[in-house]
Amino acid sequence: MSQSNKVQPTIYIIGAGLAGTMIAHEIRKKGIFGCVAAFLDDDPQKIGSKIDGIPILGPIQDVARLIRVEARDELLIAIPSIKAERLREIYAIVKDAGFTTIKLLPGISQIVDGNAHLVQAREINPQDLLGRTPIKISLKSSLAYLRGKRVLITGAGGSIGSELARQLLSGGAERLYLFGHGENSIYQIDKELRLLQEEGVGDKATIVPIVGELKDRSYMRYILSKLRCDAVFHTAAYKHVPLMEANPVAVIENNVFGTKNLLDACMENGVKRFVLISTDKAVNPVSIYGVSKMLNEKMVLNAAARMQETSGTDGYAYMFVRFGNVLGSRGSIFPLFVEQVKKGGPVTVTSPDMIRFFMTIPEACSLVLQTGGVGVNGQSYLLDMGEPVNILETARQLIRYMGYEPDKDIPIEIIGVRPGERLEEPLLSETEYTEPTNYPKILRLQSREQFAAPELEKLLTQLYPVCCFTGEGQHYRDKEYLIELLCNACTSLREALHFEKGEVEIV
Repeated sequence: MSQSNKVQPTIYIIGAGLAGTMIAHEIRKKGIFGCVAAFLDDDPQKIGSKIDGIPILGPIQDVARLIRVEARDELLIAIPSIKAERLREIYAIVKDAGFTTIKLLPGISQIVDGNAHLVQAREINPQDLLGRTPIKISLKSSLAYLRGKRVLITGAGGSIGSELARQLLSGGAERLYLFGHGENSIYQIDKELRLLQEEGVGDKATIVPIVGELKDRSYMRYILSKLRCDAVFHTAAYKHVPLMEANPVAVIENNVFGTKNLLDACMENGVKRFVLISTDKAVNPVSIYGVSKMLNEKMVLNAAARMQETSGTDGYAYMFVRFGNVLGSRGSIFPLFVEQVKKGGPVTVTSPDMIRFFMTIPEACSLVLQTGGVGVNGQSYLLDMGEPVNILETARQLIRYMGYEPDKDIPIEIIGVRPGERLEEPLLSETEYTEPTNYPKILRLQSREQFAAPELEKLLTQLYPVCCFTGEGQHYRDKEYLIELLCNACTSLREALHFEKGEVEIV
């Protein structure tokens, strides 16, 4: 059956504002996505009027249940400024009304360039309903520092990297380099960005996909010399904690020496701005992954100090931004919970006492991009994560939002804390404190502890032959030796693993 002969859906748009009007106009102009039957809105001054012949009905709670919903009907929520609480209310109303296809226009579509596009609408998911109301950031102004620049994103196919790329699309950058070692994930984000551009989203930046390997030192020096990039956002990392506990050499090789290769190449080739994405797991780390990110933070500060010594204050800014969990990232608990619910359960929770800080991916990325512009060389930054949430209660909420009753329809199973995990993830160590900045949700991270670059270099020197073959091979891929080195260097890891300090002389 041809596209023109298919039965097109009837579309209802919640929100008769600018975004909803733009979407309705686009649907009518293209004529292949369906027909807009009505706007639903709560504004008494709009109810009863029409926009381009489309009636505005309301209030939403009253009229939604009067609609005779057919299986093919779709509902689109087009209120970019909607608060999380109101989104949950509207979702419950339209679900009760019988809508099964419910789409959402993410707030970022308005925040970036003031234009809403149908291509940005996507199916609503539980993360949208469980998150807090994100702070509004005018990315058009906060990304001004990248206008006309060449920007490299490592891990561009991942959850954080791909969202950074979407937002940077409207930042006026001359080129966007999408770097990653996963062929398919780079292909997917490259294809998505090009589609967004075709549909009028963002500026006409040149998009350059690059499949490469951070662990290849020679390659990183070569590619950075060719790209001539002005800014790097480093998101690439192995980050699945229990998996990395079973593969400790791999995580140090990739996260630590991959980052070192990137940093060295950036400094060698005059990259002015470097932003490392860090994590709360770097605070008093109890996992190999956490130690790798702690070392990353120290490496960036070390690089910043070296740039200061060699280049002074000539526009260089090397920094890291630390934050907690993000809702919906690949491999995180929310996609896992959704998969478990769809299979009928059980939903597995490690402990009834486990709590985490959460932020939506778009909000975290907006704040990271803003920090990249206002951050100072050698400074550290922490995103304000709000209040922590209980994972068990969050699992129960998610089950309810998916239309089931926890412990009745979908069982919840407590499976115990896994290797490398802890019940709470602190955002600060005992020697750290925060200071406010002029920007909401961005805190300056200060430490009372002196940074010791020689000790870091000594540890890296000892770790290198474990991860990279040097010809002798005495400790090559020796994970017990590697763990001994890390435990002797990191008290919190040693205590977590109940490791007895060995005879290896290190930091």
